[in-house]
Amino acid sequence: MSTRETAIAALHARLQTVLALRNPAPLVLRGETVPQRIPPGGLVILHDGETMEQTPILSPLSYAIEHRAEMDVTVAGATPAARTHLLDALLMDIAATVTADRTLGGTAEWAQPGAAEFEDVEFEGAAAACAARLPVALFFTVAGSPLA
Repeated sequence: MSTRETAIAALHARLQTVLALRNPAPLVLRGETVPQRIPPGGLVILHDGETMEQTPILSPLSYAIEHRAEMDVTVAGATPAARTHLLDALLMDIAATVTADRTLGGTAEWAQPGAAEFEDVEFEGAAAACAARLPVALFFTVAGSPLA
């Protein structure tokens, strides 16, 4: 398994474990699309993202990689205030989860949550929802090839 995949899988597992302690707990998925119904605790979808930078280091050949994974965080609620409050609390918990162990169990050298982009979402026949896209930068070094 590549270093990138190992780090993203560790981030996903960590999010599932820690966010399961919330009441109600959000559904944490990886690489899925947003379903029509949002669970009461919200929905977190981790996407693999893209490599932002790869810097070669010579002798021996290795690469310093910055990879940006992204999360879609979506919540529903009866009022705009309820949605805003739930989304803010969920984003704070996600940030705390990442910053509590920035190496993601040793799978990355550093993990850094970024600033969220917000939007209101409407689903046909469903209550309004509030969403945010949250990037998480993963930094690691690989030997031989950026794909390692």
